[in-house]
Formats: sequence, C-alpha cells, structure tokens
Amino acid sequence: MIPVNEPLLNGNEKKYLAECIDTGWISSEGPYIKQFEEQFAAKMGRKFAIAVSNGTAALDLAVEALNLQPGDEVILPTFTIISCISQIVRRGAIPVLVDCDPDTWNMTVEQVRLKVGPRTKALMIVHIYGLPVDVAPLLALAQDRGLAVIEDAAEMHGQTYNGKPCGSFGDISVFSFYPNKHITTGEGGMVLTDDEVIAKEIRSLRNLCFEPPRRFVHERLGWNMRMTNMQAALGVAQLERLDEFVLRKRRMGAVYTDLLSGVSGIQLPLTRTSYAENIYWVFGVVLDDSVSFDAIEGMRRLAEKGVGCRPFFYPMHLQPVLRKMGLFKGESYPVAERIAERGFYIPSGMALTEVQMEEVAAKLKEILK
Repeated sequence: MIPVNEPLLNGNEKKYLAECIDTGWISSEGPYIKQFEEQFAAKMGRKFAIAVSNGTAALDLAVEALNLQPGDEVILPTFTIISCISQIVRRGAIPVLVDCDPDTWNMTVEQVRLKVGPRTKALMIVHIYGLPVDVAPLLALAQDRGLAVIEDAAEMHGQTYNGKPCGSFGDISVFSFYPNKHITTGEGGMVLTDDEVIAKEIRSLRNLCFEPPRRFVHERLGWNMRMTNMQAALGVAQLERLDEFVLRKRRMGAVYTDLLSGVSGIQLPLTRTSYAENIYWVFGVVLDDSVSFDAIEGMRRLAEKGVGCRPFFYPMHLQPVLRKMGLFKGESYPVAERIAERGFYIPSGMALTEVQMEEVAAKLKEILK
C-alpha cells in the first residue's frame, strides 16, 4: 500500500529528541517550547506565537480569545474541517456559512460580502489544500465593518499571499502540526498574533488559567492545551527545513500535474493564482460528472490497487451533529456539496517518491478507463 501520507523525519529530529530525554525536559516546561515559538513567529512575520497541543486547540483558543457572545455571528466556509466551527457553536455564537470557488476550493469573497450583517462580529478565513484565500478584500471588509479576523493557516506552512506569509494576517492566525502537514510535531498547533493582550490571554487559557500570586486559585476556566518539549523539539528540527519542504511539495505537485494532465474525467488543482503558487498540502482531484462513480467508490477502487486516499472535507451545513442542533435548515451550497461527493486526494506525504507518484497516477488512470 502506498500510504496517503508519510512524514519526512531524517533531519535533526532524533538529535533534538535525544537531548530532551538526556536532560529530562520532556514536559511542557522545556526550552524547546520557547525556541519553537520564537522561531515560528519570526518565520511567519508575527510578534507572538503560542505553542499548543494540536490545531483544533489552536482554533478553540483563537475563538475563545474573541470573547464572542450568544447570538454573535461568525462567517466561515462550509467547505472545511469541523474544528473550525466547534468552539463557535460551544460559545453560543452563530456560524454563518459561505460556499467555495469551484477552481480554488476556497471561500468566495463575494459571498462573504453578502453575508455580513449587523450581528456579524468575526470572519474566519480558512485556506484550503494548498492555495490561499484572496485575503486582501476580506481584510479591507473586516476593517471597514469593525470585524475580528481569525486566519486558519493550518495547511499553509511556507505559503505566501502576494509575497507575505500566510499566518501573518488578521487578529489571530493558527497552524496545525499533524503528521500530514508540511511541518509536523506528531500532534501540535500554534496560535499567532501581533496583539500582546491576546497573546497573554491565550497563554493563560492553554495552561488552565494558572495565575500569580496563587497558582491553584482560579478566576477563569481554561484548558490544558500545552505542547510538550519533545513535540517542540520535533518542530524546531522540521522548521529548519521548511523552505526545502515547500520546494519538495511543489515538485511533487508538478510531477503529478505532468502525469495526469490531459486525463479525461478529473479536475486537477490549480497550479497558481494571481496572488500565490500552489504548495500542494495535498494533491486533490475532483471527478467529472461524466464519471459513473463518486469519490467513495473511486477511493475503494484505488485501495484495491494498493493506493491510499482520503475524501475531501464534508460540508458543515450537511454535518449530522450540526443539523441535529437546528443549524443550517434549508441551506444549500452546491459547489461544496459537489466537490465533497466527487473529490478526494491521492498520496501526498512529504516522503513520497517519484516512483510511487508514477504508480499512483497509473492506477488512477486505470480506474478512470
């Protein structure tokens, strides 16, 4: 089986992990935490970075830091992972959804403009699969309407928008370091901001709101969302190679594009837009309507041939858990619905070889005949 993802851990990862073990600094108190935070903030053009236990935790803390009230509205794409919406709903705020562009698979600026209303308090900009959202008009809209902005850059390590790092936009930005990301710590995440007050609040919230002078006397409920020193050690080693990893991913995207260009029955990712070149977090394909089977059947057929795949995100407005809450009744977002049913991504991990890519492409061609 060619796995859908396999990380590349052949740099200084073992060396730095051994140092953690030799020194005994394996918890969240170790020195690699600060090093990873400072280096990651500098790389992304932010003043502050707060390392946390995973990308979902990063989103939860970002939403919590906005202090949303019941009834406040937050605009976000329907085509995303459920982590984006969870804490919005838990706060009693109202998620307002927009559809995605059929070519970039990102949220559309035009629909955001139509959805902004008197109760809108925030926008969540979510970059999808390798190309960033068209950020500038959304930031201008947010500034004009006094809206907070969370930038979910979980899949955008090393990507830029008009030359500026993704993860540097809005009031708060977040990253994930799950093993399928350009940089991995196994599990892990990062919250970034240029606001010192927000940074201080998030540091407190991730650490159970322990505050001086008495550590175990609490004025507020927080979470244990700390990253360990061992995770941060992995992060430091991976960050050292980020530029190399971005080039590697773009090379992989170019190989797949060359192998699959002209193959009837599938839509390939865009190689670039006017503001960014694709970094191919994953290499997604969407089956044309002329193909007689959907993504689930396509993945089943590829699995039989030894190729691992994953489906596209399932839209928020169709999620059973959210529908049971009475959300999104009667709402339809046709682009997200279509690509969720007909889209999946093929092996895209950092350790994938060109020989494996050639095999994957050959097997994909076979099932499309």
